[in-house]
Formats: sequence, C-alpha cells, structure tokens
Amino acid sequence: MRKVLGLGFALALTAMLYAQRPVDWTTHAGDPQRAAWQKNETKLTRDGVKELKLLWKLKLDNEPKALHSLMSPLVLGNLITDRGFKELVIVAGSSDNLFAIDADLGKLFWKKHFTYASDTPQSQQSSWLCPGGLTATPVITPPPTFRRPAAPPAAAATPPGGRGAAPAPSPSPFPVRSIYVVSSDGNLHRVSPTNGEEMEPAMRFLPPNGKPYALNLVDNVLYAILGQGCGGNPNGVYAIDLASPDKKVTSFLSKAGGLWGLAGPAIGSDGTIYGETGDGQWDPDAGKYSDTILALPPRELKLKDYYTPSNREWLTKRDLDLNVTPVVFPYKGRDLLVGGGKEGRLYLLDSSSLGGPDHRTPLYRTPLIGNEDIDFAGRGVWGSLSSWEDSKGTRWVLSPMWGPLHPEFKFPTTNGEVTNGSIVAFKVEEQNGKTVLAPAWVSRDLIAPTPPVVANGVVFAVSSGEFVRQARENQGGLWTVEDRAARSKHAVLYAFDAETGKELYSSGDLVTSFTHFAALTVANGKVLFGTYDSTVYCFGFPMER
Repeated sequence: MRKVLGLGFALALTAMLYAQRPVDWTTHAGDPQRAAWQKNETKLTRDGVKELKLLWKLKLDNEPKALHSLMSPLVLGNLITDRGFKELVIVAGSSDNLFAIDADLGKLFWKKHFTYASDTPQSQQSSWLCPGGLTATPVITPPPTFRRPAAPPAAAATPPGGRGAAPAPSPSPFPVRSIYVVSSDGNLHRVSPTNGEEMEPAMRFLPPNGKPYALNLVDNVLYAILGQGCGGNPNGVYAIDLASPDKKVTSFLSKAGGLWGLAGPAIGSDGTIYGETGDGQWDPDAGKYSDTILALPPRELKLKDYYTPSNREWLTKRDLDLNVTPVVFPYKGRDLLVGGGKEGRLYLLDSSSLGGPDHRTPLYRTPLIGNEDIDFAGRGVWGSLSSWEDSKGTRWVLSPMWGPLHPEFKFPTTNGEVTNGSIVAFKVEEQNGKTVLAPAWVSRDLIAPTPPVVANGVVFAVSSGEFVRQARENQGGLWTVEDRAARSKHAVLYAFDAETGKELYSSGDLVTSFTHFAALTVANGKVLFGTYDSTVYCFGFPMER
C-alpha cells in the first residue's frame, strides 16, 4: 500500500511540475511551423506591456562576421543544474560560439567555443552575403509530453524466496535535454544545456563554409537549408537522422537558386518540409527550381510538390527573389502556408496542391503590398512570417514589409505614414467561395523591421535600424560592410495591439546598436534579441521583491 501511495504521490508531483513549469522557446520562431506565436504567455498583456523595462543587457565575447553577430535566442524555462533551477537563454554567436545566460540575473552561465575541424580550409573572406562563421540558429530538443501511466496492477502474491514485481518507474520531471548546433565547419554538435559540454562526438552534417539558416527538428530528424552558394557549396535542403546508428545524411539540391529564409525550413503537421528558392535557372524537367516554393517529404527529401509564380521570369530578371521562410498553419482541417519575397506580395497556398495542376496557380495571391519601385534591395518581404489565431477563431498572418507601401494597396486600419517599413497584418477569410488574405492593419513606420512575434494579443517587432541598401545608386559599386554598419541607426523594440496595430510600447533609445536579420524570442514575460555589437537585450517586468 505504501508503494502504491508513494507512486501516486510521485505521479501527482510530476504532473504538477509539468503543469506549472515555465515555458520554453526551443527553436527559431518558436515551433517547427515557424508561426512565431507564443501561445503560453500570461505576463505580457495589452494593458501591462506599456510598463516594460530593460531588465538587463549583456555584451558577449563574440566577433561579428560581416554584418552577422548573434542568432535568435532560445529559452529553457526551468532547467536543473549544479547551481539549482535556472531559466537559461541560449545564444549562438557568429565566431563559432555558444552561450548560456542566466535569464533572471543577466549573467553568463557558460560559454562554448567550437574549433574549426575540416580538411577544407576555413574561409578567410567575409561579406554581408557570405559572412563565414556560424550562421544557423541552434535547436533544443523539446520536452516530452507528460502522460499519466496506467494504474499499477493489484499486488500479486510474493513467490517463495522471491520479490514482487517492482512498480513501473514514473516519468522524470527533469528529462535530459540537448542543444544541437552547426559550426562553420559543417559539423553538428550535441551540447548539454547544463554545462556546455559536448554529449557525444561531433557529427558530419553540412559542407564547410556554407551559409545555413535556422535548424529545425521533428521526429529525431534535423533539417537545415543552404543558400547563396557560400563556400562553393551546392544550395539545398539537408537532413540528418539522429536516431539512425550511422546518423544518415540526405539532401535535396535545388540545382539553381539558393534556399532562403531566416527561419530555415518550415515543417507542416504531416512532416512535409517547405522552403523557398532564390534567383537562378528554372527547368523542372532538369530538376532546376528558382524563385519557387518547394515541398519535400520528411527524411528522404524527394520533390513532393512545388509552386512557381506565373511571373517567375520577371522576378528572376529583376532579382526579386522569393526569400522568406514560409509559415504553416492549420485551417479547416488542412495545412495552409504563406510565402513571399522581394517583389512585395504574399502567396497563400494549400498544402494538398501548392500550385494546382500546372504548379503556377496559388490558392490566393495578394496585389503588390509594397515595392512600387521594383527595387531588389531593401524592399518587399524579408526574413520570415508569423501567424496566430484569436479567441474568435480568426486566423491572422503577419509580415515584415521593408520600404513604403504601394500607393494602391489600402489597409482598413493605419497607424501613421510609412516610409521605411512596417508590419502588415492580414486575416484569412472566405470571400466569394475563395480563401483569401484580407488586409487588416499596418503598423507605424519601422526601419527594416524584424519578423514579428505574437504573444497574448500583443505583437512584438524590432525596428532594426539597419542600413540595408546594397548598391551605391549614384556612385556605382556596392556598399561595404563597414559602410552599412556606419550608416545604420540603433534598433527599437515595439509592442503593438495584435488586432489594430496600435503602438503600445517603444524602447526609445535604450538599445544602442542595430540588428541584422535578428529574430525576437518571447517567453516567461521576457522579450529577448541580440544586436550587431554582440549584446543580448532582455525586456520584461522587474521581479517583485
């Protein structure tokens, strides 16, 4: 009886710990679908967010590579360590570094540096297109879902000279977690979040000196994309089966444009991998897919479906790449996804048939939202998108839009003149028997805004402050990294009402550097991001004393 009562107490305690534990943010944009929706936030509210404070900032020992510096922060809400329970912020740095920060104290908890190890020499050249170094946001294994085991069977008679069967072990409330990170040599490292030590030998995954974006992990398979042909490497989607004895690596090569998207590949509810390709040759019969949204089955990575805009030739000619990570979300029993690019419009696609029989017909295509000037640099949609569902069941899609809006595209709700950029919001609606993206609101003016994050009815975004022009319009040639850094302004964190776009909070002059392709993280009442000067900023509410 005591054993049964003890087991019951342990199970109850475990369930309570799981129910009350702080939330995590284990991957770029918060989930494999790249929705950037923090569903479990309770401290940040529409009414209270105006009281946000800068809790801490921490400058890390990391050298920027070109304009790249710190990747998107990840959060482990409640980790048992040799120094007690900790909420840790995990941040990767461009100089092959990985950091853990005590989220409550704003102090460095541990640091790990990865030594370059490849037969291919390390690239000594660095540009804003191919920076070298570490460029992919890591991923943390998610916590197991707590399931209450079946009640133990009635005690059986103890056989002579023997013992009764031991009760089944209860699930541990503190499971072993792992951080997976790819260093600049293409090696995959499995790192312990408690102390930064490697948990097994490094695994060969990607070619060295490439430019991978954020990693994604589903069903023990890790996915990454490569773009821009950096290091002379082929562009494509790569996967490594972490459960296989030989850690098998498979790949799908685009044979054309590089795979784009700040958030790396997006993964649907059925495991389908989605990614966008940039400019290049287009010949499906030869397996060449430029300016195309690809769908690949998990693990084997063979082409499943694709969508190519009907004006692809024009997009390629004007360097208007499809360059974001699509966002995937459930809608009326199926997955929908939204992609976009520098042209300045969004594509709504049905996962069951991305582009119809001809692969050129989307579910819905918006008019031009921005980029009236047909500018290939610093205009249109960049980075990644976001999606959330309100209490009425309305599905929303949010996008960063660089540059001014197209004068013919109108939003029902505006929040001032837009000249540099904005966050634009749409509702997924049924109109005349068709599923469309209906414009809802546009935010105030922002400089090259980061992809937004939604939490508890609040949209967070950063006006990056970055000077994103590439070509010297009146002088010829390209702006250098030093030129662009010198012309950039400091970043500003904003909070907006998720249903109107009304400004609720601004950090003003508290941030002193700009961000380059940064991404926000929201967890446990904190908003985190990194800047070009390798500083992590944490906004939230001071702890009650």
